[in-house]
Amino acid sequence: QVQLVESGGGLVQAGGSLRLSCTASGSIFRFATMGWYRQAPGKQREFVARITNGGSTSYAGSMKGRFTISRDNAKNTVYLQMNSLKPEDTAVYYCNTVQSGLVPGNDWGQGTQVTVSS
Repeated sequence: QVQLVESGGGLVQAGGSLRLSCTASGSIFRFATMGWYRQAPGKQREFVARITNGGSTSYAGSMKGRFTISRDNAKNTVYLQMNSLKPEDTAVYYCNTVQSGLVPGNDWGQGTQVTVSS
């Protein structure tokens, strides 16, 4: 079982930036592809970005060029730098392991709320 703790969310105006952090417990972190997902009110949870243990990254289409995922294996932490935020980015953001087909692992943290005002 992996424990995940997200932080860094908040209220920001459109065009602003936030940096999310997620710390994971356990030795699995250094071997795992890690990612971020988000869930907006009334919508299904969706994939945002992922980073392999080797540092390769991929993003959902609408996040490309605005979001940057990174990781620090020594700290068991994955980050999401979000720039040029839009009101439609408002959601609860979660990190998780990422399996094939962008399927998240079974264990979820509490998430961190990001609210972007227009």
